[in-house]
Amino acid sequence: MNKIAIDLGSSVTKIYKIGSGIVLVEPSCVAVNTADSTVKAIGKDAKQLIGKTSDYTTTVFPVFEGEIVNEKLATTMLNHFLYKAGVKSGAEAVFCVHCGFDAGQKALYQKIASGCALRKVSFVESPILAGLGDDVPFTVYEPAFCIDIGHGVTDIAAFSSDGIIAGISMNVGGGSIDVHIIDHIADLYGIKIGSLTSESVKVNVGSLYDTDNQSMIVNGRDIASGKPCSKVVYAPNLFFPLQTHVDKVIEYALLVLGKLPAEVSAVIRKNGILLTGGMAKLAGIREYFEEHLQMEVHVGDEPQMSVILGGGRIVGNPDLLRRVRAEV
Repeated sequence: MNKIAIDLGSSVTKIYKIGSGIVLVEPSCVAVNTADSTVKAIGKDAKQLIGKTSDYTTTVFPVFEGEIVNEKLATTMLNHFLYKAGVKSGAEAVFCVHCGFDAGQKALYQKIASGCALRKVSFVESPILAGLGDDVPFTVYEPAFCIDIGHGVTDIAAFSSDGIIAGISMNVGGGSIDVHIIDHIADLYGIKIGSLTSESVKVNVGSLYDTDNQSMIVNGRDIASGKPCSKVVYAPNLFFPLQTHVDKVIEYALLVLGKLPAEVSAVIRKNGILLTGGMAKLAGIREYFEEHLQMEVHVGDEPQMSVILGGGRIVGNPDLLRRVRAEV
């Protein structure tokens, strides 16, 4: 069966193929020769070049904060991924998209799909797919609530099997936290680190437990002398940049919750909230959300895969797909 789901993310692209499961997870980046605009590397090979290339090579992220910013490279990248995943021409595809997906974005996705020889393309917002991927029960009578924290975008929505009831997409995610960590470490330790190191620090040391004592050695450039140097970074010293961004997500989650009809609020209060995306694996984040939202928060075993797993389920369920797909 030639049906696939595609999560064309700001940081990582994932592809699910009916009958095979998740067949590709690769960084959404392309290394380009600036002299003649030729592509040098795509995906994980391109990401490994970040910060290590000459002036004649630049790394491009065709999707930024959930939106396609370079249609040509996005098409080239997705074509490469589809070929690598063994997806045949003419596949039926469901794209995972953020809340507030509009007609302009739809046109870009359709052009990319056409350039990749995909057919019968549909679009579904990520909170609904995350609910499906994590087996959260929801019907037209029993809505659910999801906070999906991605790399470039956080989607927050209440939804039922009829679609989104209320939702919002905000430009806060793992990527903005990485940038804040780079600046924070520079101010605190006097060392300049790169984006890959910042991401590693966040994953390995980042914590919202204010008593966490984890640490790691980071390598970078001493800001004062310009020489290579190493510093030990401790979890408590990362609390501020993490808290700043997570508090912003909580602020917007409360705004969405405040717009819901009373009956919907009652169901969500009873059933709790689903937290997904790569940031859901951050130490202490579930407890932090529970404390500030005053309700139970559920995190699956692989929250970074929730959306694409839901995409795989919905591409094989045409009846549900017709009800929840984004119509713009």
